Formats: sequence, structure tokens, C-alpha cells
Amino acid sequence: MNIIEAVILAIVEGLTEFLPVSSTGHMIIAQELLGVESSEYVKMFIVSIQFGAIVSVVALYWKRFFKSLDFYYKLFVAFLPAAVFGLLFERLISRLLENVFVVAVSLILGGVVLVFVDNWFKKPGVEQDVTYPKALKIGLFQVIAMIPGVSRSAATIIGGLTQKLNRSAAAEFSFFLAVPTMFAASGYKVIENYSIFTRENLFVLLVGNVVAFVVAFLAIKGFISYLTRHGFRVFGYYRIIVGVVILALLAFGVDLSMVE
Repeated sequence: MNIIEAVILAIVEGLTEFLPVSSTGHMIIAQELLGVESSEYVKMFIVSIQFGAIVSVVALYWKRFFKSLDFYYKLFVAFLPAAVFGLLFERLISRLLENVFVVAVSLILGGVVLVFVDNWFKKPGVEQDVTYPKALKIGLFQVIAMIPGVSRSAATIIGGLTQKLNRSAAAEFSFFLAVPTMFAASGYKVIENYSIFTRENLFVLLVGNVVAFVVAFLAIKGFISYLTRHGFRVFGYYRIIVGVVILALLAFGVDLSMVE
């Protein structure tokens, strides 16, 4: 993977990680279009550039991260379900991730949900405070996103809406919850693959993280504004299109196993 391919993949990651469209599905298409072959380093790169996206959340909401310990306790409570289920079902999740058909179907089904979800929450929530019980329930919604193709962002935002949070508060807590979740995933992947690092691919990884940071920073700001005014429907239609594209590629015999 060269530096240009790394930058393009980082742009895709930064744009899609916090939007309810599933970064996994977009990475599948991006890798196919770029012709990036699978390797241990590429697999690690795809996960590890999430760190740049994490830092964008901290940079955008840095005051919230230094406000009180109560904030961190609530994030920990919300993070626990994913941590427990992730450890228990790690092998199953990995096998599902290798199944591109599962990713495509999840994109389509999730898209259908987003097309109608605004109707389910016609009366917008007015609450902004996330209590411990609400944090735990939102964390349980995050577990659903362990199915590849299910957007972590969409799952946790919808979880927040079920707890009567307004759209802005639900989206922001989803972003905050991404920090421990994605940090754990990217940190684990780096430690697991530390032996494959060279000076050259470390530089590529650094560039990827910087690009992912900038793009994610801009995407988060734009997404909250759009979601508050227009809702989820357009993201639902978009997910359906991406899922159908992947199924079409599979039907025409295109080998998407490079992301396995």
C-alpha cells in the first residue's frame, strides 16, 4: 500500500466512521477500487487509523473531556457491554467481518431502519443529560454494531433517542462513546501486530491518522448540523445503495476477499 492509497483510505475512514453509513462497507468498496491487496499490515492499518478519528472527537469536545470524572464513569458504563461481548465473541465477530455478504445485507437492512426511524421518533426528545441507566442502555445498542455493516454511530444514536435524548445530545454521546471503544480496538490491533512495523509503514500509518483526524473533525461538525435539521432518511437510502453495489459486485464475480 502506497502513500496515496493510504490517504484515500484515511479519507474514507474519516468521512464514514462517525456517520451512520458503516465504514466497513465503504472500506470494502474503496479497497476494491484501489486494488489494495490484503496483508496483515493493511488489516492493521484499516483499524489503527481509527485513532486519528478518535483524536478528532477529543479535539472538538475537549472541554467536555476535562469537565468531571462523572463523564468518564458514564462512558465506562456505556463501554462495558461492548467490551464484554467483544471478548466473548471475538472469533465469531472476526468470521462475520470476513463475510462480505453479511456486510452488504447489514448495510441494506440498516438502511431500511434509517429510512423509517425518523417516523418512530416524530416527537423529538428534549433531554440532554445522560444518566447511568441511559448510558448502559446506549452501550447495549452499541453491541448490535458488532455485526459488520451495522453502523456503530447509527446504533448508539438510535439508542440515545430511545432514552429521550434530543438528536444533538444523542449524536454527541455516540461520538464520546467511540473514544474508549475505538481506542481499545486500534490499540489492541497495534500491539498484536507490532512486529510487522518498519520505518516506511510507520510513516504511512502516521499520515493516515493525520488525514483521518482532519476529515473526521469536519465530518462530525457537519453531521450534527445536518442530523438536527433533516434526520436519518438520506443516510438510509445511501446505505441501501452501498449494500446493493456490494451485492452486485459479488454477483458479477468480483473478488472482495482482500478485506478478509
